[in-house]
Amino acid sequence: MEMERRRTGFTLIELLVVIAIIAILAAILFPVFARAR
Repeated sequence: MEMERRRTGFTLIELLVVIAIIAILAAILFPVFARAR
């Protein structure tokens, strides 16, 4: 594993990408669960 590149765990770009993916998944899944109920 390359630990030298990731000393602080996540970089700012990776964090933004993860947040964007979660936001998109939430936007897609919330209406589905709302209709299922």
